[in-house]
Amino acid sequence: MSTLVIVESPAKAKTIKKYLGSGYDVVASMGHVRDLPQTRLGVKVSDNFKPQYALIKGKEKLVDELKAKASKNDNILLATDPDREGEAISWHLAYILNMDVNDTNRVTFNEITKTGIENGMAHPRTIDMDLVNAQQARRILDRLVGYKLSPFLSQKIRRGLSGGRVQSVAVRIIVDRENEIHAFKPEEYWTIDGKFAPAKGTSRKQFAASLYGTADGQKLKISSQEESDKILMELKDADYIVTKVKKGTRRKNPAPPFTTSTLQQEASRRLGFTARRTMKAAQELYEGIEIGDMGAVGLITYMRTDSLRLSEDAISAASAYIEERWGKKYLPDTPRHYKTKANAQDGHEAIRPSTPSISPDKVKENLTGDQYKLYKLIWERFIACQMSNCLQATTQAEITAGNYLLKASGYTVTFDGYTVLYEEKKDTEEEASDGTLPPLEKDMPLRCKEIKGSQHFTQPPARYTEASLIKALEENGIGRPSTYATTIGTILNREYVVRDGKALKPTELGEVTTKLMKERFPKVVNVKFTAQVENELDEVQNGKVEWVQAVHDFYDDFAETLKVAKEEMKDVKIQLKEDVTDVICEKCGRHMVIKMGRYGKFLACPGYPECKNIKKYVEKNGAKCPKCGGDVVIKRTKKGRIFYGCENYPKCDFVSWDEPTKELCPKCGKTLLKKKGKNPKFYCVTPDCGYERIGEDKPDEEESN
Repeated sequence: MSTLVIVESPAKAKTIKKYLGSGYDVVASMGHVRDLPQTRLGVKVSDNFKPQYALIKGKEKLVDELKAKASKNDNILLATDPDREGEAISWHLAYILNMDVNDTNRVTFNEITKTGIENGMAHPRTIDMDLVNAQQARRILDRLVGYKLSPFLSQKIRRGLSGGRVQSVAVRIIVDRENEIHAFKPEEYWTIDGKFAPAKGTSRKQFAASLYGTADGQKLKISSQEESDKILMELKDADYIVTKVKKGTRRKNPAPPFTTSTLQQEASRRLGFTARRTMKAAQELYEGIEIGDMGAVGLITYMRTDSLRLSEDAISAASAYIEERWGKKYLPDTPRHYKTKANAQDGHEAIRPSTPSISPDKVKENLTGDQYKLYKLIWERFIACQMSNCLQATTQAEITAGNYLLKASGYTVTFDGYTVLYEEKKDTEEEASDGTLPPLEKDMPLRCKEIKGSQHFTQPPARYTEASLIKALEENGIGRPSTYATTIGTILNREYVVRDGKALKPTELGEVTTKLMKERFPKVVNVKFTAQVENELDEVQNGKVEWVQAVHDFYDDFAETLKVAKEEMKDVKIQLKEDVTDVICEKCGRHMVIKMGRYGKFLACPGYPECKNIKKYVEKNGAKCPKCGGDVVIKRTKKGRIFYGCENYPKCDFVSWDEPTKELCPKCGKTLLKKKGKNPKFYCVTPDCGYERIGEDKPDEEESN
């Protein structure tokens, strides 16, 4: 008896083959083999949204090979990924290979380890049609919205645009935050802070305290320097007395293990990874890595999950590792179990190392940089989640000075617990104002070493980063964590949003498109409505709603809204300010505008059809060519990577990956190039000169001199 096992990737096939041994032929489908066609809608709307699937272009030879292998084996098992997409791939494979979907020919692996594969092989099941239908409903909905909405946006604003059920909401969230920032009006406020030390006793250690309010406990708001100065005058000669000391213990709990969403967020905050980069490395770690004598090993459990559930075996393995390395005191009284939120998909465990005893240092030499960093993050988070609390001894003191009350607080770590290994990083890291305080007692007099007022202004809300956007999408029930990487990639590629450091900033295109969507398709970009659609797709997966009904519920209203928008805007064309250039049309004198064509951007006269003048579009960066003095232009490789060249090419062959600047070298007067990075480096274009500096801004002239 021989069995054909079909998985999705060659790496996964290789790892599984090692564990299954002889009698099994393990092959890869290379992802989806059948999908909606690329060149047409592929959905019969009038026939209950019947999909018209076709083989994916380029997969014909692979499918023939799968059919040939299937005919030579006694059994076929479909072992694609354990989620909606994986279930759909198995269903399509079953159709292509003429398999009965009612047979128990579907196996899933939560982890690619010997135990995980043995468990999966021991529990074959039928294809879950509820999962398949949930995937079909999502795919068809996204196809209908994309194919109907994208041409409308391209016609009204700019060629090549796209709209989507999730991406349009993501752009709206970013645009709404930008509007909040623009509308924000800062308010002035002042704080009064001092440095104090015990006036008597053995300790003369200084500590910080801040004005809280009046002596009777009323909080004070100081709005101007005049108010601050008045209070400082009253405090100048006041006696500072400790009137209350409160001591306590603070317990800090470890963060739960990772889900898809929290992994993407933490990898963004801590490692600077995009969601796409995180998921790529995680997929590789799940599918299997060659580890010395161990061969191919899947290092983590399945990386697309909303669950915080952990197996008892994994918890026991973590506890054994913790006790051996740090001792029993680093274990909690009882093993930790984390509660998964109500609407989460709980089909898989949380993301954790498949074998907790394989610490990152043991496999570092076998992993790429990204794989190692991500595995270390996952491993540390999981081990820490089974460790004891961090204990802190806290002290809070109240200090009376005349009619005013100041407060001081501090802590000391009495037991580090899980923080010996890992602490979660926050979106906005606040400076730790707490520190140790000297021994303080009630009625103790203090000596004021320094007291001063400081001006502040309230700050607008921060722009979204990838991490905070993913958090917002998840909290609002928009899309699925497994699709966030694709969604963010799309809105960046379509230029609705650009990166500004780590922040995501909407472009004029993003703002104008969102304004149009709000006016014409309010439901499509309504956060709550989109979440309702997501909930309905989950109900399809749970077998409570028919997938055709779920599509009807969204599409019928959308189709009518689109029809009205087309009729009412048939003669409307929105011109973006950013598309208007300083280039004058030599035929009619108008300012030429940037257009998008099949082969990229070009300049066109806005007087079309009266004036049909067009020109090649050249994007300049404002610097001059260090070889011939021509303008430096921005160019892109086929893969989209930016480089710089001279507008006089091919007469001038200047080219550079690093950006030429307007700034000239203070040593030799030649152009300075800028190498981008966390700390940009400016260096002279002349190799023999040797001038370079680190930093974003040009030094002040006085400093240069």
